[in-house]
Formats: sequence, C-alpha cells, structure tokens
Amino acid sequence: MYANLLLSTDGSDVATKGLEHGIALAKALNAKATIITVTEPLPIDYGGGFDSGWVPSQEEVDNFDAACRERAGRVLDRARGIAEQRGMSVELLHVPNSHPATAIVETARSRGCDLIVMASHGRRGLRKLFLGSQTSEVLGNGSVPVLVVPPDATA
Repeated sequence: MYANLLLSTDGSDVATKGLEHGIALAKALNAKATIITVTEPLPIDYGGGFDSGWVPSQEEVDNFDAACRERAGRVLDRARGIAEQRGMSVELLHVPNSHPATAIVETARSRGCDLIVMASHGRRGLRKLFLGSQTSEVLGNGSVPVLVVPPDATA
C-alpha cells in the first residue's frame, strides 16, 4: 500500500514515538523510509520605523548554523540507532534554515513519498492556537497522506 515513507522528528520524546511507529510501519510494509529533521533559520529582527532591530554578525550566523547542524546530527544519529535496532536501513536528511512544515511537505513531494508519519504533541485549545502545530500545518498544506501518531501511542 505504502512504499516510500517520510518520517519526521525533532528529537523530542513525542517525536521519537512517532519515529518508532513509522519505522515499525515501514518494516511491516517492506517500504523505503527517509527520516527528516528540520532546523529553522536564525530569527532576525530588522526592526522598522524607529525600532533599532538586531542584525547578527556573520560569526553569529555561522555559530548558529554550526549548532543547528550539530543538533540535527545528534537527532539523526539517534534515529539511525532506533532504525538499526529494528533491523531497518533508512535514509537520513537534515533540511537547514527552513520552516519545518514547509520542508516536510516539499520533501515528501520532491522525493515521491506516499505517506508522512509524524507525531503530534496533542495540544488543544489556546495552547494549540498560540504555540502552533507543525503537524496541523503539514495536514493543511500537503497533498500526501499523513499518519499522525498521538503522544501516548506505542509502537
């Protein structure tokens, strides 16, 4: 049914539950699995009008990018370990300087994925409204089916 899965993780405990579920599903379906983690760009306040704003130096940008690469490497190394423990070979992908939901949708489309697997923190009400949800954005903006794994799911 599904042959090419995109599994999303940010390294959190909740995302790891989604990752474990996705790996188990890919193995059961004998499907290809790509694990993606996305790091956002450095937020820059250019200011406006009489605001002073803040523009980082090139050194600050480089340090931020290096820290993001290092963190993404740790997240993907952990994901690879989880996959290997379950006897799965996976492709690992870090998309830097991007909005997570946008990168997930674009990657699924460009790589011909037929299912996205990601976890949801299960936020409700005002917390969801104010904190946003990458999962909700992927559901609303993508054309690929999405399997949402709740925070209390077991794989």
